[in-house]
Order: sequence, then C-alpha cells, then structure tokens
Amino acid sequence: MDNKDSEAEIHPLKTEDVKAQENHENSVERRIISKQSSRLSRLSRWRTAAFFISLFLCLIIVFAFSFIIPCPERPVSERTWFRDYDNTVAYQFLAIEDANEDKVQDVIFAFKAGNGSSSSFNRSCLDEGLPSPCAFIVAVSGTNGRVLWESPAAEEVEWMECGIKQLGGADTPGCLVVGKPASLTAVDLRRGEVQWRQSSDFGANYTVLTPVSVIPDVDSDGVQDLIIFIAAGDKIKTFIHSGKNGKQIGSPGSLSVDGKARYIMLNLGSSFYFLFYTENTLYAYSLKDLYTAATGMEIKLPSLEQDPQWERNVDRTTHRFSLLSSGDIRYLAKIPGRSRENILLVNSEMATLINAQNLQTLWTLNVSQILSEPLLGYYRPDVLAIVLESEIGPNRKKVMIVDSGSGTVQWDLKLNSRPDSPGPATLSTADHRSTFLIWGDYQEPGNATRSRAPLQKLYLFHPSYTNVLLELRNNTDEIIAFNAALFERSRHACYVLLRGPQPSEEPALVSLMKRKLKEDVAESRVIWLSQVAVDKDQYVRDRLYRMRFHSRV
Repeated sequence: MDNKDSEAEIHPLKTEDVKAQENHENSVERRIISKQSSRLSRLSRWRTAAFFISLFLCLIIVFAFSFIIPCPERPVSERTWFRDYDNTVAYQFLAIEDANEDKVQDVIFAFKAGNGSSSSFNRSCLDEGLPSPCAFIVAVSGTNGRVLWESPAAEEVEWMECGIKQLGGADTPGCLVVGKPASLTAVDLRRGEVQWRQSSDFGANYTVLTPVSVIPDVDSDGVQDLIIFIAAGDKIKTFIHSGKNGKQIGSPGSLSVDGKARYIMLNLGSSFYFLFYTENTLYAYSLKDLYTAATGMEIKLPSLEQDPQWERNVDRTTHRFSLLSSGDIRYLAKIPGRSRENILLVNSEMATLINAQNLQTLWTLNVSQILSEPLLGYYRPDVLAIVLESEIGPNRKKVMIVDSGSGTVQWDLKLNSRPDSPGPATLSTADHRSTFLIWGDYQEPGNATRSRAPLQKLYLFHPSYTNVLLELRNNTDEIIAFNAALFERSRHACYVLLRGPQPSEEPALVSLMKRKLKEDVAESRVIWLSQVAVDKDQYVRDRLYRMRFHSRV
C-alpha cells in the first residue's frame, strides 16, 4: 500500500492518463463493435432479401411449368378401336411395333386395293409405278386407330417382316417386303417411305422360305445384311442382299435340299447355322458355307466360324444332318437354353428337345399331329414352358403346356376346333408367369350336343387358377391374323384381330380391331373345368381383372 501511495504522489497525473486511455480504448471498441453490428445487421437483411427473392423466383418457375408452359401430352390409349376397309383383301401379316415413337405400340399390316384408305395421304399404286390394284403397307396408331402412314409396296406381297434394325442404313428400324413379281422393298418404319427397292430374278413359280433372316454384316458397309431362301421347283436357291441398299451380294447359290423344305436359323455363339427340314430329312449349312458359295470367297469374320461338333455330324457332300434325322418332321423350333438355343423337333408322334451344344437328347414327349407353331410362355414363375396344340380327332385338338426343362405336361385342355382357327398367344404377367390366350370351342362335360362347325371362341387361362377358363369373345367372322401384346410398357395388354377376305378371295370388307384385354375379362363367362362354384364367378373375374402385366426385356 505504501509503495502505491508513494508512486501516486511522485506521478500524480499517471493514474488519470491511464483512466483516460482506458476510456478512449473502450470508446474505440464500442465504435468498432457498433460498426460490426451495423454491418452484420445489413448483411442479415441482404441474406433475408436474397432468400425471399429466390423463393419468389422458384414459385414463379413452378407456376410457369405447372400452369403456363404445357407439359408433353401422354397418349391416352382407347380401350377399343376399329378400322374398316371396303372393297379390299388382306394378307396374313400382323406386326406390332412403335412406328411413331410415342412409347405406345402400333399395328402394321398389308392390304390390296386400288387406292389408299386415308385421304390424308392420298397415295395410289401409280405413285410407286405399280399397277392397280396393288399391295399397301399401312401403320395404324395403337392409341386410337389413326392411320400413321400408308405406302404402296408391291403388286403382291409374298412376305413382310418388320422391326429390322438399320434397314436402309437408317437409325430407325424398317419393314422388308418380299413382293411378286420378284422384288425387295425396304420401308422406313417411322414415315413409311421407301428406303430402297430392288428387283430380283427368283425364277418362275417360286416360294419364299420364311422368315427372311437377318445376318451379320458380311459386306463391311456397317449395316447387317439379309439372306433369302427361294424354293423354285425341287431346288432351293440362296440370295444374300445388302441391308443398306438391297443390292445382291455375289451370285445365287443352290442347295442340295428338296424345295418343300422349311428352316430355322441357329446362333451357336461363334457360328450361325441354317437347319433345313423336309418330311424325312434334316440338312445343315453354316453361314460361312453359304457366303463362300455365293461369292467364291472365304468369309473373314471371326464371329462366323464353323462349329466343330456340328461339322462332325454333317455330310460334306449332301449336307445331311444324320444325328438328328427323324421321319415325318412337322416342326423345328428354337428354345432358349442356359448357354445357347436348344432345338425342339416335332414329328407326327413325338416332340424331342435336343441340346444344340452337344447334340444330346434332353427329353421326349408323346404327341399327335401338331397343328400350330410351338409357342413359349411361363406356367411357373420364370420357368420357360412350351405351348403345343395337337390334333386328337376331326375338329378336335388338345392344348398342352409343357415344362421346357423336363418335358412334363403341366396343364392340358381338349377343345373343338376349326381347321383355320388362329394359334395361341401369351402375355407375361407381373407374377413372372404368363396369361395364355387360346382359340377353340370348349365342350362342357355332359353336353353331348356338338355343332358340325365349331365356333371360334377366345379363352383366357392363367396358372393361378388351373381349373378356370374365361371365355372372352365369340367370333363368327373369318380371322386372317391374330396377335396379343403390351401396347405400353408393363401395362395396357391388348389383342388385335384382322378379319375379312384373303387375296385368294373376292374383295370385301376388311376389319382391323384392337381391344384391351381387361374389357373382355370384365364381361367374360367363367368356366369351371373341375368343379362348379357359381357363387365364386365374380370373385375370380375380379382377381383376373386386377392382374398386372409385365414387359420381359
């Protein structure tokens, strides 16, 4: 204490200076704090203003997109539509493709008439240098049946195939029309414009072996090519054409195969083979052999080699495939296997599945006369099944669903049937199984009466109800073609009917109809195969109506 007092007495102004300096420092700090507070306050106001301005702009954008700027219209598919064509005949071709890129499948078919059916296009046979009447290819919108395009394509249509990628060198797929007199026409699927047209010398009284096959690019122009087999007399000729411009590659080759043959094309991984079959004999040709015969040059594509296992079983002189020879062959079909496609061989008494890799028999099944091409579907979830229709008597058939892995019959049904009855169809469902659509006339037990000409009725069967059939419709008109598909991905399951006279008959009314499957399910008649439960009819109908469909890619 004494020291402090002495210090104050010696320097009496020091304490006051310190106080003044402290007051000055405190004042400066207060001004700095005040300035900082002011700056923070202004910054906070700017942040608040920026937030509200951003919010306001966001609301304006949402409002614009919601109410002012129109969103792209989603096509609304009509449940049912019809199109009628007067004084016309139709061909037995029906393709389902998305022609106008609206993500809804459209219908492409062919008819013969003097002029097009739509005044919007005003096309005539003379526009393409064809005599009248001629064959028109037409694409119809799957949403409402509106004509998308019409194109005069040939005098007569021998065969038509759609969905061929890069045809004509275009980015979009196309349709190939094989016409009479001998001609090939590539039609753009989007606009219906002719990409190229080429005449060819197929010879007299020829028949096209169908389908036309698309093969890898063998002329190195960047577009996959086409191979066409023509039966003329008792010989089969081979024509290879460029997919880009339709020009023939090399010269026609001749095969040592009876002209009454049919064929399938097999992809064996590193090689392609064409398996021809007549009533009693099988023949095998590699794509490499066919190309060499047509051009006289060895093909140099590594993906088109010959399969050693197959070559050991092919006679190099006659090309007979002795290992699989079986009399009275009715059908050959490709069945997907674990690693590569297997071969289903059907004769008049038996169906045999053969492993295409080692050519060993996987299973056999006793069947009678097969009436239609084998069809694939799913009876059990994700387990591939084969649908076979066999004749069991005059105007009688049996429909069988066969497990492709074991050859066991999973379900069968006997029906009355007309000779010209359409084949079956399948649609994949969300439970990884299939809906089966079958034509015939079911005769209920105890009903001994049977009409001389069975009616054409369309039935629906789903494996969730193994003892139930739904009768969807009763058709009395002549059916030219029938198909079923999902017109929108994983939704809108429909079937298409083309009815009317064929080219061998007199022109009359041709009718094209698309109908949503659920519309018929809601109005269907429930048939119980093994029990009678009238009180459950509506329950089953409702369950199958709510069934969802699924696109398998």
